[in-house]
This record gives sequence, C-alpha cells and structure tokens, in this order.
Amino acid sequence: MSLTLGRRWPASYPLALLIALLAIVPVGVLVGLASDSAELFDAHNLRVLTNTLLLMVFTVLGSVAIGVPLALITAYAQLPWRRLWLILLAAPLAIPSYIGAFTLYAAFGRGGEIQQLLGWSMPAVNGLPGATLVMTLYSYPFVMLTTRASLLSLDASLVNAARTLGMSIAASLWRVVLPRVATGIAAGALLVALYTLSDFGTPAIMRVDTFTRVIFVEYNAFGLSQAAMLSLQLLVIVGLVLFLESRVRGNKERPGRHLTLWPSRGQKLLMALVFAPVFVLAIVLPLLVFGIWLWREGTAGFDATYAWNSAHASFLAALVAVVLAIPVAHAAIAGRAGRFMERLTYFGFGVPGIVMGTALVYVGLQLPFLYQTLGLLVLAYVLRFLPLAVGSVRSTAEGLDPSLVKAARLLGASPREAFQRITLPLTIRGMVAGAALVFLEAMRELPATLMLGPTGFETLATYLWRVYEAGYFGRAAIPGLLLVLMSALGLALMLSGERRAEFDVTGK
Repeated sequence: MSLTLGRRWPASYPLALLIALLAIVPVGVLVGLASDSAELFDAHNLRVLTNTLLLMVFTVLGSVAIGVPLALITAYAQLPWRRLWLILLAAPLAIPSYIGAFTLYAAFGRGGEIQQLLGWSMPAVNGLPGATLVMTLYSYPFVMLTTRASLLSLDASLVNAARTLGMSIAASLWRVVLPRVATGIAAGALLVALYTLSDFGTPAIMRVDTFTRVIFVEYNAFGLSQAAMLSLQLLVIVGLVLFLESRVRGNKERPGRHLTLWPSRGQKLLMALVFAPVFVLAIVLPLLVFGIWLWREGTAGFDATYAWNSAHASFLAALVAVVLAIPVAHAAIAGRAGRFMERLTYFGFGVPGIVMGTALVYVGLQLPFLYQTLGLLVLAYVLRFLPLAVGSVRSTAEGLDPSLVKAARLLGASPREAFQRITLPLTIRGMVAGAALVFLEAMRELPATLMLGPTGFETLATYLWRVYEAGYFGRAAIPGLLLVLMSALGLALMLSGERRAEFDVTGK
C-alpha cells in the first residue's frame, strides 16, 4: 500500500507537506499558549475589538473613496505623462505606513515641523482619526490598482452604446462601468482590511488601542498567555477577511477596446486640485520632513551596521524562502493535494507580524538555543513571506513547455537530471523575483524584528522605532530614507509585472 502511494505521489509532495505543516506551527503554539490561564474576553477586549473594527471600516471606506476615482482617471483619461502619474499615485504603497505615521505625527500639532517651518498652528494628527488618515493614505493604492486592472479588462462597447442612447459620461461610468468592476473594488478593499488589521506601527504611533498595539504591550509586560489569546482573536478576524477574499471572483469578461476619455483643461485642473493633497500628505511631506531632519542633524547617531543587519537578515530569509518555495510550487502544479499544501503556506502571510512574533517567542523560550538568535528571526521572515516566493516560482514554472522535460526524459535523463538541467534554469527568473520581494518585505518588517531580533541587533526598522520612542526624531532621517528607497524598488518590481501583464492581454 505504501509503495503504491509512493509511486503515485510526485517527488515534491513529502517536502512540500513538511513545509506546509511548518507554516501552521505558529497557530498551534498560540492555541497551546492561550489555554494557559488567559482570559477569553473582558471589557478591555471589547474596546480593543471596537477600535480595531472601526479603524478597519473607516480605512476601507476612505481607500475606496480615493482609490476608485483614481483608478478611473489612470485607466481611461488621456493625460500627459500617464505612466508617471500612475507611478506617483501608486507610490504610497512603497512607503511603510509606520514611516508615514511617524512623519505626520512629527509634522502636525503644536510645535510640530510645520509650525516651526511656516509658523502655522496645525491640529495634531493622532488617535483614531489620525490612524484612519494615515492608513487610508498608504493603503488606497490597493483599491486603485485592483480596480484599474478590472477597468483595463473591460470592453468599451457597452459604454459607447449607453452614450448613443443619451446617457451622460458620468452616468455611464456609474451605471455601466462600476457595477462590472465591483469584484476588483472588493478585492482591493479586502486587501486594505488585511493590511489595516496586521499593521502595528501606525496604531502604536497614533496611540490607538488596536489588537496589534495591545498584543505588544502584553508581550512587554510578560503577559505572553494573554498576548496569545489576543492574537487568536485577531486571527479569527483575519481568517474571516481571508475567507471573504477567497470568495471574490475575478472579471470573466473578454478584453476589448479600452474606453478613452479626453478631459478638458478645466477638468484636468480639477483632478489635480482634488488629488494633490493626497500626494502631498503621503509622499511629499514624509520626504520633506526626513530632508529637514537630515539637514538639521546630519547622520548623527546612525551606524551603517543597522543597514548591514537589515540586508544580512533579509538576504538569508530570501535565500531560504526561495529554496523552500521550489518544492511547494512544483507540488502545487502537480496536483490537488499539492495545491492544498500551497494554500497552507499562504496562512503565514495572513498572520500579522506581531502574532507571528508572539508565537515564535514562545518557541524560543522552549528551545533556548534558538531564543533571540538570527536563525529564529530569519525563520519568522520565511514563514511570513514564503507565499511571495511560492507565487513567483509557481507562475514561472507554469509557463514552461512540458514537452521540454518530456524530451529530456526520452533522451535518457533521470527526473532529477531533467529538473536540474531543464526546469531549474528556466525558472530562475521567477526565483530571483520571488527572492527580491521577500528581501524587500523583510527589510520593512517591524514588529517581528522587535520581538525576535538578537540582543543589540538593530535593523533600519527597529532603529527607526527606537528613535521614535526616545524622542530623537531627527535621527530617523537616514533609516527612513533608506527604507523608502528599498520599498520603491519593490514597487518598481510590482509595476513592471503589471506592464508585462498588459502586454500579455493586448498581445503586443
């Protein structure tokens, strides 16, 4: 019986199953930890739950209100430098939201940078309204990009028909176009919800008691069991959002001729006036604040070791993630069981960094040789970002012509030799892209690094956090600018992928 199963299962299955089981270990750890005298729910939990849900709902509504009009403009309006506008409007995605929260917190309010620079007394940005503003500014591109992709896949013939029947262009967009891209809007909104639920830095800087902030407080107070219980409650909400996301289906319409709008000069000016504040607050202000701090205090307090630590740990995580992604991706292509294993590895990506950190801290306490080591930190990065590498390797491997491997086998190559000489070289591009994405995400990761980093091991993200806590805001300039630069590279990778997809659709 076992021999029969061994012949039936592809060679990649055993290793893929092992990796998939490893990916769900943190949840098992949290369940065991939470059962150790933690309170299931109390009045404080209710306030935390309310804050978390309000922040999520307000952020989703704000992101849809900004992202959908911008998607219509960037997809259909004929503007000069269209590609540049798309990059600029998607650029907030390149900046970690905790950097935006940090700079907006420092710029506004009495004695803030704006008052020092211009003498204007500005209201403070904090609390739930401040957190909503920051999260909206840095997550609306999710809605804009998914909606734009749906818009570009539509055939404009229905809009032209509505126009010939006397409907205005605004009514045509509202009644004909938007209902057909509702799934794209929903997909973006659910990504915004996930991003908001998992973010730690923004609620912490804005002093809003959401799950992520309270989990970190409990961890620092050695309340590991209560932190685990809160983590599980957060995971329930994350699981619900992931379930809704899995139910959202893509647009099945056949692509046709794109709709083209030719706005007048007045309409172009109106677009610029309406959306300039978004760009100024999300991009210009953080860079300006970092520039002022750099000019005022120079590189005082910054050690190049922080950048090396970030790069070193992220490189190791990228390398390990790609190695583990290869069997998982090939198992997913091989059959249904492999696709189930692949889905299990995606669970880690839905787990917020603060939750992953809580689980692995407990693992480290049980295995002292792992506690506060670089190995445990790299493991956290790998479990969090493995799906990025799996997706990239899988999409490249699926594009291979299977006849090449069959030809190699007919010529006498063993399965391993065919993999090493045919499959591996042809999927190297996907491996490099996946490694780059894991590297960039690991560079930005804050809560897991704070909880799991070795003693004295400062990265760019943790150094930025330390100077915020100490109130030495000026010293955040160099790490902040370096993180923005690295994140911009990730955005460039993503937009280049979108460009390739456009070419595939249009057949150019």
